Amino acid sequence: MKRKILILILIFVTGLTIRLFCGVYHHDEFAEKYFFVKYRPTWKWSFYSPIGMSDTKMEELSKEEQIEQKYFNEFIKGQGLSQ
Repeated sequence: MKRKILILILIFVTGLTIRLFCGVYHHDEFAEKYFFVKYRPTWKWSFYSPIGMSDTKMEELSKEEQIEQKYFNEFIKGQGLSQ
């Protein structure tokens, strides 16, 4: 019984760690998905750029899209992943 509980706890902790420190981003030019390791933990899993390859400015986006773009810039562009 103790072994089953220990295995369940280990699986839970491993899943939580992967969820917090890994993610998937949608490349803004080639429309492909890439797995990456985040430099800090966040619950967010999927990242995309609302601006993409367009000439849209940050001020023209809605509040939710601005937040999404900030996450994309911090975790993807800031780390040199989507070049």
